[in-house]
Amino acid sequence: MNEWMLYLLIFVIVLFALIATIVVGVSAKNKEGNPTYDQRTGKNLLRLTWIYAVVLFGGYLVFALYMYYL
Repeated sequence: MNEWMLYLLIFVIVLFALIATIVVGVSAKNKEGNPTYDQRTGKNLLRLTWIYAVVLFGGYLVFALYMYYL
């Protein structure tokens, strides 16, 4: 498999996860189950941003190590 195809696959997976997270966050069922969710958007967004940054960096690090030792 081409190296760029792997980069594209990782990007598509991260993009899908981001879109799915946003859809869940704005869903009516989520607002009914946790009515204070909209009042803490700053904290929630910051926490999600950190999670995505760590996972993305970790994923690229694992991929880079894999490619290096391949």
